[in-house]
Amino acid sequence: MKKSDKKGIFLSVLSVIAFLGIWYLCTKVLKLVPENTLPDPVKVFSTFVDKFTNPNPDGGTLLQHMGASLQVALTGYIMAIVIGIPLGILMAWNKYVDRFVRPIFDLIKPIPGVAWIPLMIVIFGIGLQSKAAVVFFSAVVPCILNSYTGIRQTKEVHLWVARTFGGTRNQMLFKIAIPTALPYIMTGTRIALGAAWVAIVAAELLGSTRGLGFMIQQARGIYRTDIIIVGMLAIGICGAFLTAVLGIIERIVVKGRKSND
Repeated sequence: MKKSDKKGIFLSVLSVIAFLGIWYLCTKVLKLVPENTLPDPVKVFSTFVDKFTNPNPDGGTLLQHMGASLQVALTGYIMAIVIGIPLGILMAWNKYVDRFVRPIFDLIKPIPGVAWIPLMIVIFGIGLQSKAAVVFFSAVVPCILNSYTGIRQTKEVHLWVARTFGGTRNQMLFKIAIPTALPYIMTGTRIALGAAWVAIVAAELLGSTRGLGFMIQQARGIYRTDIIIVGMLAIGICGAFLTAVLGIIERIVVKGRKSND
């Protein structure tokens, strides 16, 4: 391991320790904030561990809530990738597809994902379908936009060379345009992942019987801020894990691209 890498890890660990130390000092030592408003980190850690096996007060353990949120988030997110990326590529590559789809896309694009929640609940109820649909509408927009932008960034000179050597339009798309667009496409999937988590938590806050958003909402109703913070930490852990997996996929798919890690 390089010296610079060790220094970076040390600074990262130091920042976490400093944050926890300031938190503990303000809540437990100086008591600047009432304990029932903001519990100290020791209390939050204790609740975090206890929630793995204790279903109270919301009827589910932490892993059950995490599993429910992950199921919904991944369902909508994968749907967004499967539909959004090919659609963005086709819109950028074929002007007729672009003209056909763009009016609808321009209408949907400005609508925030959370605005779909009431309509999806009315149509599908509060089950998996409604929340997955909300995640889909939130995540599909960045998938389409970044795929479209990536294809549009293809240099005309590369396409001209391919045409000169007898390349077909499909060959130019799959051999030149899509490989050129891969960094943009992967960036779109990262943005879509963040949008998916925002949407799923909001959907679970408003209508759900299981999930991290539901757990936070129930804890808010009984003024259990320790459980609220545990839910927030669980969302961060899930998001960080999925982002790490996406980073591994990106390094495999986007060959030759330098890692920023």
